Amino acid sequence: MTIARPGRLIAAGIALLVVIALLGWLVPSGYYLYVPNRAEPLAPKVKVEGERDDTGPGGVYYVDIVVRRATWPERLLPFLRPDGATMVPEHAVVPPGSSFAERRQDAQAEMVRSEEVAAAVALREAGYPVKAAPRGVLVEGVASDAPAARVLQPQDVIVAVDGRPVRTPAQLRAAVAKRKPGDVVGLTVHRGGKRRQLTVRTVPDPADPKRPLIGIRVGQAAQIELPIDVDIDLGNVGGPSAGLAFALDVLEELGRDVDRGHKVVATGEIELDGSVRPIGGVKQKAFGVRKANADVFLVPAGDNAEEARRYAGKARVIPVENFQQALLALATLPQRS
Repeated sequence: MTIARPGRLIAAGIALLVVIALLGWLVPSGYYLYVPNRAEPLAPKVKVEGERDDTGPGGVYYVDIVVRRATWPERLLPFLRPDGATMVPEHAVVPPGSSFAERRQDAQAEMVRSEEVAAAVALREAGYPVKAAPRGVLVEGVASDAPAARVLQPQDVIVAVDGRPVRTPAQLRAAVAKRKPGDVVGLTVHRGGKRRQLTVRTVPDPADPKRPLIGIRVGQAAQIELPIDVDIDLGNVGGPSAGLAFALDVLEELGRDVDRGHKVVATGEIELDGSVRPIGGVKQKAFGVRKANADVFLVPAGDNAEEARRYAGKARVIPVENFQQALLALATLPQRS
């Protein structure tokens, strides 16, 4: 009989622990992390025909977050997660039946639409003749556990609710809000060049059971013609939440003193009528505001603003409901030279 030496047993134990540790870092945990990113200035990433040089202090900043898989150690040991990170289940990031790559493509498409809508809102504010005709409500995603998942598809364009035309996301929300959770709603949808009549049952909002939802993520379908060239390039950043920041910086590039010498971070999805919609990842974005030592954080009013106040540190949090309100709030800031 061979008896293992203590040294060999210790070495084998250490090797086993190393293998377990490596597997823990490499094997997916079934969860994702939302991780803060530092807020960054938009000026180098926004090009507007006829723009003016701005050498003053301050600037308009955008802030995004990193979405990545959590490792098993990060899932089990919270202190290993980056500061300000939030862990979420996989289905909250990647709906069943899709992939992370597909979700990234969807986010890139949302970003392109957000850039176009923001440019239209800003140029219209600057007095340019912008042609922007809303065509309906674009379905960007459908909750897999909602009845709508059996009826609606991404890229559908909703043009009527119960026979009454809707052209914007705000109009769709107002029409659905008149119903009760569990009611059946008739939708007129454009899909693949054809007009379809569909019905979908509403579901209760998890945050407010009395409020009906269809269970879809929407954007603005519109035909937009800009009178001057506007080019916005954030690289691999996706999603619609930088819309408010885009619109503010386009005005800044055209010579409007939007920031008044302050470091202004803005977040919020902007719609063609200038309204600002809530977004996700506010906690992480507030951490990004702190990392950039920003002076002001413009954020959608309501729950987004309340969360921002908890994490934005010394930055002044300003809740806004629309683009005009954002401009008026910034106009009241003391001028910095």
